[in-house]
Amino acid sequence: MYLIKIIMYFIYGNIWLKRIIFYIMKPLLLSFISGLSTILGSLITFFKIKRVEEFTTYILSLSMSIMTIISLFDLIPKSTIILINNYKIVYGLLFIILTFLLGYLTIFIISNKINDTNSLYRVGVLSMISLMLHNFPEGIAVFMSAYDDIKVGIKLCIAMMLHNIPEGMAIAVPIYYSKESRGRAFFYTLISSLSEPIGALLSFIFLKRYINDILISFILIFVSGLMISLSYNDIYKEIKKYNKNKYIIYGIISSIIIYILLYYIN
Repeated sequence: MYLIKIIMYFIYGNIWLKRIIFYIMKPLLLSFISGLSTILGSLITFFKIKRVEEFTTYILSLSMSIMTIISLFDLIPKSTIILINNYKIVYGLLFIILTFLLGYLTIFIISNKINDTNSLYRVGVLSMISLMLHNFPEGIAVFMSAYDDIKVGIKLCIAMMLHNIPEGMAIAVPIYYSKESRGRAFFYTLISSLSEPIGALLSFIFLKRYINDILISFILIFVSGLMISLSYNDIYKEIKKYNKNKYIIYGIISSIIIYILLYYIN
């Protein structure tokens, strides 16, 4: 009798396990694909670039503009609505401002901890940290969306991939041209990209019952402060050194086109 119970438990236990694996594998795979697309941006370092200053100006302008546009027109507005709806206008705005300032000031603290006089390298490291934190909630978003509706998850995955590629460039290009090391550029980009599937895993294993719109909104406001601070206190200063204004415009126009594509995909 006990043997039959054990066998039945083993069989049904396996069925339960298979169901769990079946339901999480596709969302997890989409999160991995979305995150690892960041690495594609690092492949640009394997091409021989003749006009390095112009190319660096263009890539930095592109990444600066994308981070700013995504923060101002995507992350902040959506998060603001959710927080104001939950905490009312006065407390909602207070929490938003404090969280944004915390993210904004965090970049200054991290920047002072980087013991390297090369400002271009500093930009690459700060980009990696900011985008790593940015990718973490993206991994949660892709996983949760795909877990609920695989079609929505696929659309969100494609959208994330499109803006993860230039983010990979934002990390790899300054690292490569400051240290002349493709391996280091690839490694830093890989670290940033892995935060997305890690976010997906943690959301399922540990955080599923705690993750909600309010928590995600606070994270995204914080990340917006990081990215805007990085864009104008570090990347923009680096861009001005090259004095290639035409390529700044090219980078900004490219970022607008990418954002429009993301808008229509979503």
